[in-house]
Amino acid sequence: MMPTPLYDLLRSLADRDLLRLDMPGHHGLPLPYDLPWPTDLDCTENGLSGDLFGGGRDAIAAAEELWAERFGFDACLFLTGGSTQGVHAGLALLAGAGGHVALDRGAHRSAYNALALLDLTPHYLPRPWLEREGVTGPIDPDQVEKLLDDRPEIKTICITSPTYYGVLSDIPAIAAVCHAYGARLMVDGAHGAHLPFLGYEGYSAADAVVMSAHKALPAPGQTALLFANGSSLDDLRRVGSLYGSSSPSYVMMAALDLARDYMEREGTTKYRETAASAAALREKYPALGEVPGLTLDPARLTLLCGDGFALADRLREKGCLPELADMGHVVFICTCADSPERFARLDGLLAAEDWSNPAHCPPPPALPPMALAPREALFAPREAVPLASSEDRIAAEQIAPYPPGVPVVAPGEVITKKTLAYLKQIGYNSELVSVIRP
Repeated sequence: MMPTPLYDLLRSLADRDLLRLDMPGHHGLPLPYDLPWPTDLDCTENGLSGDLFGGGRDAIAAAEELWAERFGFDACLFLTGGSTQGVHAGLALLAGAGGHVALDRGAHRSAYNALALLDLTPHYLPRPWLEREGVTGPIDPDQVEKLLDDRPEIKTICITSPTYYGVLSDIPAIAAVCHAYGARLMVDGAHGAHLPFLGYEGYSAADAVVMSAHKALPAPGQTALLFANGSSLDDLRRVGSLYGSSSPSYVMMAALDLARDYMEREGTTKYRETAASAAALREKYPALGEVPGLTLDPARLTLLCGDGFALADRLREKGCLPELADMGHVVFICTCADSPERFARLDGLLAAEDWSNPAHCPPPPALPPMALAPREALFAPREAVPLASSEDRIAAEQIAPYPPGVPVVAPGEVITKKTLAYLKQIGYNSELVSVIRP
């Protein structure tokens, strides 16, 4: 049986008759594992419960080390601020401040905020449009090489893999290109924490990877992980402390310890069964599936339909809650928590629907011109104006409808006539947009 060093320590402390007169204010009643920060009680062979951002080896570091070893990295840092904290910390680690970064246009909004916080200059990587599927495809390693060849000042590449729809990029190939040009690769793998348990080894080729444990593993909200190769745990602690609470939750960190242990035992087998059940539904209904050059998360179920919003509403009325809907897709996150009975219930609901006319999702327009750097745009005075009258204004935040799940306009970019025409075409329903005040 695999060790759970942090959980074991917390359990031993909870079993003691401690007169707690410190933080948190509940004093362990009724949350005995929610301890003060840090706990100066040397009561087990692991020593002190430790400091997430401090030095030395303690129970937290021992638990992090087990994750790093399992996923093939030099170091791992527990995150209690979700992948948002990890994206900020990872870019601070690899890119620093004031440099240039090549960014996946489909990156999470946390990456765009990191551009502003770190005063980074973005250069966007294109993704191909998959016409039948109506989503963006994987990052092309040749496009990465072309950009690095044209712009030698870029030393950090940041991509998303998998996407929300489950599309994976070839991380080892992209990492090889980056390293050949003296650049480093960061991967936002927020939706992929389960993949190494299913045998996927591509992440370990990257220099830094962020994963949300709570998105696809049996872990509570906001739990996430930052992995790195070529960087030490002390390096991760330094950048993680810039964006994380100085009082991170012991309960959340212990949950990460237990989630790994569960996956090492029955969780992996259950996830394989889930992947098989998801594959069966992909075969039965129109779905994002395997095509040449496209690799998918085997547990993600992305169905192609005539009106994803309407289908999702009908499913919710029947007690089924999909993760995401857009004009042509409904996305379900399938995990090791889903039994055959749950898949049978979903199958019964889907069988009652009409799948004859999947919607045609148009590709996004060309990137609009950038008028302000991300940092200037994020901190500039702003105002809300009607979308219909926002032409030629500078966006103060992302305009990112689904599909295609990528920003049509990023902060600091100009809202053009083509932008507005595209948003109207896909039925974007926001009445107001945030723009820079003149």
